[in-house]
Amino acid sequence: MPSEALGRRRAGPITIMSPCPFCNIPADRIVTEDEVCFAIRDHYPVSPGHTLIIPRRHVQSFRDMTSDEWSSVHRLAADLTMKMQADDPSVLGFNLGINDGRVAGQTILHAHIHLIPRRAGDVRRPEGGIRGVIPGKAVYGKRRTSNAERPTSK
Repeated sequence: MPSEALGRRRAGPITIMSPCPFCNIPADRIVTEDEVCFAIRDHYPVSPGHTLIIPRRHVQSFRDMTSDEWSSVHRLAADLTMKMQADDPSVLGFNLGINDGRVAGQTILHAHIHLIPRRAGDVRRPEGGIRGVIPGKAVYGKRRTSNAERPTSK
């Protein structure tokens, strides 16, 4: 049985007809790839260089990704971050994030990982990073109380 019939794709352009936009990515949009995953620039970037790393296999949730897919994500993310920093010295850090499920903000129901380059001054207060997806949760006080120091209610 051809690999396409099993829902798997080969490296290169994606030719399976599907309503999923990530299952029909033209080859010229792919910035890097391997046999398992590929990466494209986000159509709605939150910063220059915002990239999506996407398994070739159509899988809705990161929870259903295989260990090979996770290894591929790691390899591609490592390669992309090194290249981005070499090409743009203003890139000083990264956010790596996943929206899993509609309530978490996932709009395309094909697992994908956001790699977002960060630059000094791109936001007023970067402290808390990804915690900022929940309003008010990214702000830290002068001293945070650890769980061990918090009073327990009896």
